[in-house]
Amino acid sequence: MIYNGVEIEDTYAEAFSMWGSRIVVTADTREWVMTAAASATGFATSVIGCGCEAGVESELDEYQTPDGRPGASILIFGVSRSGLESQLISRVGQSIMTCPTTACYNDLDDGEQVDVGGKLKFFGDSYQASKMLGKRRFWRIPVMDGEFLVEQKFCIKKGVGGGNLLIISKDVKSGLEAAQRAVGAMKKVPGAIMPFPGGVVRSGSKVGSTYRFLSASTNTPYCPTLKRLVKTSLPEEANAVYEIVIDGLDERSVRDAMGRGLLAACSCDILSVTAGNYGGNLGQYKFHLLEILKNM
Repeated sequence: MIYNGVEIEDTYAEAFSMWGSRIVVTADTREWVMTAAASATGFATSVIGCGCEAGVESELDEYQTPDGRPGASILIFGVSRSGLESQLISRVGQSIMTCPTTACYNDLDDGEQVDVGGKLKFFGDSYQASKMLGKRRFWRIPVMDGEFLVEQKFCIKKGVGGGNLLIISKDVKSGLEAAQRAVGAMKKVPGAIMPFPGGVVRSGSKVGSTYRFLSASTNTPYCPTLKRLVKTSLPEEANAVYEIVIDGLDERSVRDAMGRGLLAACSCDILSVTAGNYGGNLGQYKFHLLEILKNM
């Protein structure tokens, strides 16, 4: 299908079930909020090598946060319940509690509960104190600039990971412009994040490798420099491919983000848009590009 001069391949993105969480970090200033958020979502591009996938969902104004201070909502995804719990404890403890003036809150109403503040409280060395606000328990942990307030229980729920778009272009400049526009549009969708640097992936991967010790390796059919060496999926004029990976708290978030990204990418001078899948054999979710475009 041709849309706005861009070929949209009749294919689908294959996505997987993941465990997801939403947390809110607040601080005295916007600068410290985003410093904590950047640290808490660092080195979290792929569960394959990072243990989780994370990103800033949105910045929050004072009226949107539990304590009336500037804030940000963060989404963190893991492949297992225990794995996500471990990542929450580590990232809240090492990246948010350590950052000046911060507090941290659960921001999901449903799902299973995991103990985060209830484990971090022991850092207070017996001087920690609990506080009830309604039915929610918080821990006040003494630190060197006062107290770190953290909620005892955080909710996690089944989400979706691995929605994706592949943007194929004649050069890096036009491809990157399209990818950045797509990410900008996707960021407006609640419940979705793009966990890679700036939301964009240059080193897309395929399952398997020539080397037995690697479970994944460079996506050779989409590497422009290998067009004459391997069975390529690229037209002759293609010289750059950028991938955008989307994780969401539910199917709708991923689908909406893909749709907005698709429209934004097609407003640029690119050759085509496709998506990555594994023949439908591995993932539980299929996001068909033409169907998404039709419903936008």
